[in-house]
Amino acid sequence: METKPASAFRALHEQPGAFVIPNPWDIGTARILASLGFSALATTSAGMAFSLGLRDGAASRAAILAHCRAIVEATPLPVSADLENGFGDSPESAAETIRDAAAVGLAGGSLEDHTGRADAPVYDFALAVERIHAAAEAARGLPTDFVLTARCENFLWGRPDLDDTIRRLQAFEKAGADVLYAPGLRDLADIRTVCAALSRPVNAIVGLPGTAFTIADLAAAGVKRISVGSALARLAYGTFVQAARQIRHEDAFTLAEGAMGFAELEAFFPAPQSR
Repeated sequence: METKPASAFRALHEQPGAFVIPNPWDIGTARILASLGFSALATTSAGMAFSLGLRDGAASRAAILAHCRAIVEATPLPVSADLENGFGDSPESAAETIRDAAAVGLAGGSLEDHTGRADAPVYDFALAVERIHAAAEAARGLPTDFVLTARCENFLWGRPDLDDTIRRLQAFEKAGADVLYAPGLRDLADIRTVCAALSRPVNAIVGLPGTAFTIADLAAAGVKRISVGSALARLAYGTFVQAARQIRHEDAFTLAEGAMGFAELEAFFPAPQSR
């Protein structure tokens, strides 16, 4: 039987307009975002890696799946995961990752065509499409719904080729992806062109330099889902580092001025159970 979070997540993509899916990086931030009234959450591989003291892409498959389970169990909201490249190059690894993602309770997840290799950062077209096809087949074979997002990474890895990006996203759509995503687009006209070239929902990211779009801007361009990637985590870490540097190098401490009050912060979290 289909679980409520999975069906709710699918329904968000079928409603009019655009919706925002923010990216927590731990249980606490997931609960805060749920308390603020968001309808769904998405993990951030970079934010999660930073919380473990690692660079983005350095966390193990086991660590990422355990993190995803923790975020799923933190709130009743549907969660979509950043599943990087599926933890392997082959179509079989992509399919296995989707099955494992569903097993930890995720309502969806994204697979990217970034290889993780500096010499060849993006998979060849045919392999990239085959990987999404295998992932889509795996998703359709699950006992619950699963929203598969296919990412084209061209603009993040020195390949700002809009035509090739659209070609890949169209092929991913044909291969069975439910949502299409080209992170790194900083021009609203390019986002509009991508949306017009596709018939399935498009995810756009805000929080990158040069992406000061409004929800209305993106919805008018045809975007269905808006995420923030690692932006919230980077904002938090930026504030932390700024305060720590002040403690280390300056004579006056003003770090408490921007801090949330203890009681206000604690109110986001459940009260302890009586024993």
